[in-house]
Amino acid sequence: MSSGQANSIKAIVLALGANFVIFVAKLIAASITGSGAMMAEAVHSLADCGNQGLLLLGIRQAKRPPSEEYPLGWGRALYFWSFLVAILLFSVGGMFSIYEGVHKLTHPEPLKWPWLALGVLLFGILAEGVSMRGCLQEVNKARDNQSLWTWFRETRSSELLVIFGEDLAALVGLCLAALAIGATMLTGNLMFDAAGTIAIGVLLIVVAVLVAIEVKALLIGQGMEPRRRNALMTFLEQRPEVADVLNLITLQMGPDVMVAVKARMQPTAGDQQLIEAINAVEAAMKAEFTDVRWSFFEPDFAD
Repeated sequence: MSSGQANSIKAIVLALGANFVIFVAKLIAASITGSGAMMAEAVHSLADCGNQGLLLLGIRQAKRPPSEEYPLGWGRALYFWSFLVAILLFSVGGMFSIYEGVHKLTHPEPLKWPWLALGVLLFGILAEGVSMRGCLQEVNKARDNQSLWTWFRETRSSELLVIFGEDLAALVGLCLAALAIGATMLTGNLMFDAAGTIAIGVLLIVVAVLVAIEVKALLIGQGMEPRRRNALMTFLEQRPEVADVLNLITLQMGPDVMVAVKARMQPTAGDQQLIEAINAVEAAMKAEFTDVRWSFFEPDFAD
């Protein structure tokens, strides 16, 4: 019943490879053509490479074992790095793009080799499309029959959330840059290139803010996804050892979950039998919900 069967590392590595190749191609094209939109896209791709490196670092830190100082482990470290990536996407990607666009408005420069720029952008769209397809394959494993927006709002996989946001922004940004350069070529009006650069910056800022809002909730301390918490509640209520679930608290700790249960148990012959019944419920719960790492079970008569 475990959610999150998606392979986040696969999606991150795929995006990292695509973005690095695209960055090199964009940088060469921007240097030759003098396109502000192309330079903004090159910086965006470079920032994405750094962001994906930070996500890989976060995944590695999240695997650190619990200790006396960190009794629930390092799982939530992944949320810190994901939030930092959102901030970098806002500052490095979005703000630089807007700055570059405004600079092009006040100091317009004619485009050189515009067909080269368009070729690189089309190559980038193809490469980013491959990365986005790989990301969506992993997202679909996790979201089941949810809409993409519902998954975006409710997922507890911050690293997959960030990669999805980055890939989406990159793909739309490439299309905007291609439209801007194409319009400039057709009309000879350099305002289109500048406007495209600013539009890319606004897009990155909007995506960064949306991602940051979701990761902030995880940093504060969210429970399991609502659908999975409901499934866990139903599972506990159907256990023969449990008469009534009085309270259920869950806390998402990166890839792992902490669960605290207060329940009225079925009558037993003594303390030994009560302990055995609780142990049986916990073992069955962890077998069914494999991401539940910590379980605290309290028998009681009322909440």
